[in-house]
Amino acid sequence: MKIAFTKMSGAGNDFVMIDNRNGSVHLTPSQVAAICHRRFSVGADGLITLEAGKDGFDFQMNYYNADGRLGSMCGNGGRCVTAFARHAGLDQNQFHFAANGKSYDSEILPDGIVSLKMTPPTDFRPVKKIAALENYFCDTGSPHAVIFVEDVENVDVFSLGRKISHAKAYADTSNGGGTNVNFVQVLSQDTIRLRTYERGVEDETLACGTGSVASAVMSAKLGKVAASDIKVIVSGGQLRVRFDAAFQDVYLIGPADITFSGELEI
Repeated sequence: MKIAFTKMSGAGNDFVMIDNRNGSVHLTPSQVAAICHRRFSVGADGLITLEAGKDGFDFQMNYYNADGRLGSMCGNGGRCVTAFARHAGLDQNQFHFAANGKSYDSEILPDGIVSLKMTPPTDFRPVKKIAALENYFCDTGSPHAVIFVEDVENVDVFSLGRKISHAKAYADTSNGGGTNVNFVQVLSQDTIRLRTYERGVEDETLACGTGSVASAVMSAKLGKVAASDIKVIVSGGQLRVRFDAAFQDVYLIGPADITFSGELEI
């Protein structure tokens, strides 16, 4: 069976996109993992299917981690699926879509920039030290640990991220336990530098949308930044996180680019 796909990148966070509005594609976890493998197939941080909309939604987004499991919310994936929906024939700039049982609103802005309104962050709390590092937790649609460091470029993101992600303190988080881990360096009152270890990928990714939201909001809550429109410098580019004083209206803003298209033989 041949399946058409499009590869997309959201500031370096990359995804295999499949238009499944006709319901013909049924992938097993092992097939998803094989497609996301960077040495033997297309390669990606995750796979997203664009599903038919119902109950007033323009479409539904299904997000799968690179390990093949159905994942929690992916912010950059939500922005990319917005651009992909228009590319697939939905001729509009504003979308109302469903993902993980929740509703999202997104908008395509000039120059390929996509704005996604996130669900309000919840469960803000400090967590006891892990690997001698102070860390904080919040849920932005996906669970995130946020750790502030002096020099993020010299952090061993893979080793420390893996240790923290699977620590006992995070065993009961959503979608099977474990957490994403964000290492944050505050550069100015409106700019942070971020590196993220993503569960499900089990490695550092070039960007993480929900992690950018968690890091920007936590920076503001702890008084480490003063602005409500935060530049988030990630390894793959730059994102913006904008929020109100109550952290109820939170937006993730950045590029969503098509890199190539092709066919997969399954």
